[in-house]
Amino acid sequence: MMDAQKLKTGCVDWIRAWFEKNGPRCCAVLGMSGGKDSTVAAALCAEALGRERVVGVAMPAEGQSLNGADQICATLGIRYLCLPIAGMAAEAEALASRMPEGVFSEQTRQNIPPRLRMTVLYAVAQTVGGMVANTCNLSEDYIGYATLYGDAAGSFAPLGGLCVREVRAIGHALGLPAAWVDKVPDDGLPCSAPDEVKFGFSYDTLDRYIREGICEDAAIREKIDGMHRRNRFKTDILHIPAYIPEVGIV
Repeated sequence: MMDAQKLKTGCVDWIRAWFEKNGPRCCAVLGMSGGKDSTVAAALCAEALGRERVVGVAMPAEGQSLNGADQICATLGIRYLCLPIAGMAAEAEALASRMPEGVFSEQTRQNIPPRLRMTVLYAVAQTVGGMVANTCNLSEDYIGYATLYGDAAGSFAPLGGLCVREVRAIGHALGLPAAWVDKVPDDGLPCSAPDEVKFGFSYDTLDRYIREGICEDAAIREKIDGMHRRNRFKTDILHIPAYIPEVGIV
């Protein structure tokens, strides 16, 4: 049986040790979507480093709400910044006409905002002396539900080894409101469907398959395996040739 309190303590200790090694005077900088992952990650960082060393950044796109990100930061007692990316996204959209086909593909258009947000987060981090948190969880990473160099980027990933059910358990162990921890995951875009509707399977099913290797529905198992295979490159370390020929030095 999962010991959520022990898991929470382990995460806090890991964050504290990571910062001691990599940036003892740095703060943690997180993109705050209002979802459970950024909320739990921010709460863990606040407990590990102190609230004064955590910066939460909301970056709504055009037509996107804060989704409670401002209230979450206020409740956690961490510094809050709201840096909308609508203008940046509009400028990026203007590049579409110069693309080879004169338009962006739909996938390109969807991936621009996450990559703009990561640019903003690193700008904040370099300005305040911080380290950017990757707030993706293991369940999302396993099926590639993250944007390469967007939300899949970051300097440290406190939830990267945790399935959704474990993130939720830690959120409750932290004493966070159930409305935050158990919020139905979606991408926050207008008219968007919840994650599980888009996947065609639940996080409970995915988590059980990851942790126990069990999924009774063969079609869903095949779908998960396919998503995992196709998207593995997103979490692989950058590939570098193993053989480098000698270079003569004059």
